[in-house]
Amino acid sequence: MTPSDIKATISFSDGSPSIEMPIYKGTVGPDVIDISKLYGKTGKFTYDPGFMSTASCSSKITYIDGDKGELLYRGYPIDELAINCDFLETCFLLLNGKLPNQKEKTDFDHLVMHHTMVHEQMQFFLRGFRRDAHPMAVLTGLVGGMAAFYHDGLDYSDAKVREIAQIRLVAKMPTLVAMAYKYSIGQPYIYPKNNLSYTANFMRMMFGNPCEEYVVNPVLVRALDRIFILHADHEQNASTSTVRLAGSSGTNPFAGIAAGVACLWGPAHGGANEACLQMLENIQKMGGVEKIGEFIAKVKDKDSGVRLMGFGHRVYKNFDPRAKLMRETCYEVLNELGLGDDPLFKLAMTLEKIALEDEYFVSRKLYPNVDFYSGIVQRALGIPTDMFTCVFALARTVGWISQWEEMITDPEYKIGRPRQLFNGSVTRSVSAISQR
Repeated sequence: MTPSDIKATISFSDGSPSIEMPIYKGTVGPDVIDISKLYGKTGKFTYDPGFMSTASCSSKITYIDGDKGELLYRGYPIDELAINCDFLETCFLLLNGKLPNQKEKTDFDHLVMHHTMVHEQMQFFLRGFRRDAHPMAVLTGLVGGMAAFYHDGLDYSDAKVREIAQIRLVAKMPTLVAMAYKYSIGQPYIYPKNNLSYTANFMRMMFGNPCEEYVVNPVLVRALDRIFILHADHEQNASTSTVRLAGSSGTNPFAGIAAGVACLWGPAHGGANEACLQMLENIQKMGGVEKIGEFIAKVKDKDSGVRLMGFGHRVYKNFDPRAKLMRETCYEVLNELGLGDDPLFKLAMTLEKIALEDEYFVSRKLYPNVDFYSGIVQRALGIPTDMFTCVFALARTVGWISQWEEMITDPEYKIGRPRQLFNGSVTRSVSAISQR
């Protein structure tokens, strides 16, 4: 970290002595005040619900500027990566800090694609779940269960052991997601095929069956590959912070990633695109396009409890840099599949137009975000709504494991231990039950 010439001084109105705190500069973005010694010097904590003003770590992986609508992976703009690279190139970048040359890409692709199979016993593990369980519940169990199947290396201070775990997670996650889907619909599992691309292989495992050869559509493969790239990492969000916190105890990476999967399931996080499609389906049931006006009126009514899902973003204040790319991909897929007249897609496009033109939404910066378009694309690809978050988890796995690796190798690495402002009862005596 680079120290700033400026220092922060904290003073107290009760006459307690002031203290000086160092400030550190990032390469871009806000400076940070180092409060790590605050408690030792003052006996006081800071109070920051949701950690909205707290940098929990130092990182070189992903940078977001919410005001500019900027997202960088290792310094590369997300739009350039999504246009010029495939998902495995992006994985290599996140894991290694640089884009691969041709030989490095060939070797990395081969390494990943030759570790896509999972232990055969995993399919029997699946049988313990109800067929109608939510796929994210199943996936959480499967990812955590990997620790029981791949425990040949447990010393994660060894860089080689960590690398093996990283490759296993990136390579096997598509297989696990596809298995969770096939189990839910009662179809046989489709084994991976090494000569396909990462994304084409996943689509074959999802939609193929033993009765006929699966035909790869390059337009659809590219669309899903782009979804993977756009969701690969997103700085210190809830699930990434969960992975770092879980991993800080020294637990194995499979358990840490399972914790990330569990956090991602929340509707305020990875479940947002699923919630968006459910919203569209509900409007369609109400009467479709003709009822949009009625729906919009409810959204504008604060007392209605109706929310517009897939619009606006907690971090991006003006626009989501991923949304423009996803919008283009959305139209490419709809044209390829001839779905331009599909009622739900017509509904979505009408809602998009209203949100972009209506002053109520424009003034509040409620623009379509990546979840709005990715949900539409996934539905067009044939991915069921309850599988959307699983696909998100698949894409985000490489980001999680990159963040875990960075944390584990950070010389300032410590077990996470947030503190609290206690507002409960002071010490009380326990009286006999007859006297209560």
